[in-house]
Amino acid sequence: MSTPHPGRLEVIVGPMFSGKSEELIRRLKRARIARQRVVCFKPDIDLRYHRTSIASHSSHTHEATTISNVERLREALAPQLDAIEVVGVDEAQFLDESIIPLAMELVHLGKRVLIAGLDTTFSNEPFGPIPVLMALADEVSKLSAVCMTCGAPAIHTQRLGQSQELVVVGAAGLYEARCRACFRPFVDEHGSEQLELLNN
Repeated sequence: MSTPHPGRLEVIVGPMFSGKSEELIRRLKRARIARQRVVCFKPDIDLRYHRTSIASHSSHTHEATTISNVERLREALAPQLDAIEVVGVDEAQFLDESIIPLAMELVHLGKRVLIAGLDTTFSNEPFGPIPVLMALADEVSKLSAVCMTCGAPAIHTQRLGQSQELVVVGAAGLYEARCRACFRPFVDEHGSEQLELLNN
């Protein structure tokens, strides 16, 4: 029995407002133009713009199935696995570590796997499974946004407000893109921005 030719894992990362979903949508649409059979998924925690599509901040959309966890994603893929060639997953930072072996299984089955997500949290820590997926990927595209403070290229997501919960789904008004110089990852009990000092 012949082994299928290995597929590819492409990971698209960056801060909020950097165009990750837009780039994912662009690649999925190009695959459709090439007559490849495409499916796309997103976590059901992220329903900011559309329930049955992934959507960029600039309003581009692509049909997607919402899933509550990786097990539901696996179940949704199973009946159509032989027919599909490209699998897209948006906002993968909200999924658990089991997305990693599933992505590699799909690659070994010859699928092209496109995964988009935040690589760091609002406190500048690695976010969920994304860093491991980046390490395993055939290609990593790290996008930057525009710093809302100074206009420089932005690689960080600045949370506005005092919440310290890891997941607070939102967009403009709750988050801003910031460059390294303007990013403030730590907030004191009064809500004032604080810099972590490397040397006390």
